[in-house]
Amino acid sequence: MEKTTGYAPVNGIDMYYEIYGSGDIPLVLVHGGGSTIETVFSNILHFFTEKHQVIAVELQAHGRTGDRDQPESFKQDAADVAGLLKYLKVEKANVLGFSDGGCTTLQLAISYPQLLNKIIVVSSNYSRAGMIDGFFEGMEKATFADMPRPLKDGFLKVNTDQRKLVNMFNKDRARRIAFEDFNETELKAIHMPTLLMVADKDVIRTEEVLKLSRLIPNAQLTILPGYHGTMLGEVCTVKTGSRQPEISAILVNEFLAA
Repeated sequence: MEKTTGYAPVNGIDMYYEIYGSGDIPLVLVHGGGSTIETVFSNILHFFTEKHQVIAVELQAHGRTGDRDQPESFKQDAADVAGLLKYLKVEKANVLGFSDGGCTTLQLAISYPQLLNKIIVVSSNYSRAGMIDGFFEGMEKATFADMPRPLKDGFLKVNTDQRKLVNMFNKDRARRIAFEDFNETELKAIHMPTLLMVADKDVIRTEEVLKLSRLIPNAQLTILPGYHGTMLGEVCTVKTGSRQPEISAILVNEFLAA
């Protein structure tokens, strides 16, 4: 696939992005915590570029994007994505966010609704209670040694600075530990069509995403078999030979075409 790459000066950092294909309303891909474009989207991206212009981003401290001397937050990430769209002169976009990137997508819908056409939120929670039992306790105890090797390798493939890898882990961990529930009134005010996707053995409770689908007025819900990221072909849970990424892309493409 042909791609254009660049760095956008956004809110004090240089934000890395990749652009593929063409189309009227671009699809923006937002990765999860500890990830890069490749570790989340390499197995599904080509199914999107057949139908859309795709803009894939890397958030603060992740992969090739710079960092700032402040903690990560979903509000800041949303502001950065909004800033990137302004830099690229994109007036309206569809956004697909995975895991922490889905939380960023929800924040985009709350804070910058004028920029969005439709959103797809994959395997993301809106409340602390939405995570499986023991999640936050495990995050409190987590050390860099616990970070999955495929995510470490994915980062170092595009950024060889080990210190920046450790920094990303620490900032992602701190953001998750400090997670605060989204305001339900703000979620109820999300007006654009929304597709919520979750796996039946995810780290997000399926009940959480069902509740979210009832809070957001124009939401649809899809539950697929697998683990956190399986449906996208994410590097830690990808199944060799599985057609799940293709199936997920078909669902997303049909949602965007409707």
